Amino acid sequence: MRRVQLSLYVPSPDDALLEAMRELFDPLQRRLIPAHVTLCREDELAGIGLADLGTAFDGRAARPLTLRFGGPEAFQAHGVLLPCVEGAHDFHALRWQLLGEAASRRLAPHITLAHPRNPIAPGNRMSNAAVPSEGLTITFRSVRLIEQVDSAPWRTLQEFSLHDP
Repeated sequence: MRRVQLSLYVPSPDDALLEAMRELFDPLQRRLIPAHVTLCREDELAGIGLADLGTAFDGRAARPLTLRFGGPEAFQAHGVLLPCVEGAHDFHALRWQLLGEAASRRLAPHITLAHPRNPIAPGNRMSNAAVPSEGLTITFRSVRLIEQVDSAPWRTLQEFSLHDP
């Protein structure tokens, strides 16, 4: 099985705190993929070629994206995520720019600390989510086209820059 998606990988040094939390919450997920926000899922990318993606990310089109994430929320048994609390409008505008009508499905931007499909880790406790009271503000300056084959770690196929005007 092959999966392909577009993701916003959390850049350094913002990733340090998140990766430490992810190691406690879900070390298996941390080994599969770095801290990220999924921009477009595999079914949404069906029929979009690499050349089309390159055109969508040219200098005139896509600017850096700043998102602020709030405190941890539990989902589906032992899943834990950081929800986007500011910047979702720009996130959805970028999705629309890339997907057009296919972007009609609303994704809630978030960073997953623990995925419920993985076994619960001993460190999966809300007290291990050391998110500052003002939240985490992260600026994403690139988007990665990534691939997972079977249950192997995700790998980057291509990276697209998000340019300041």
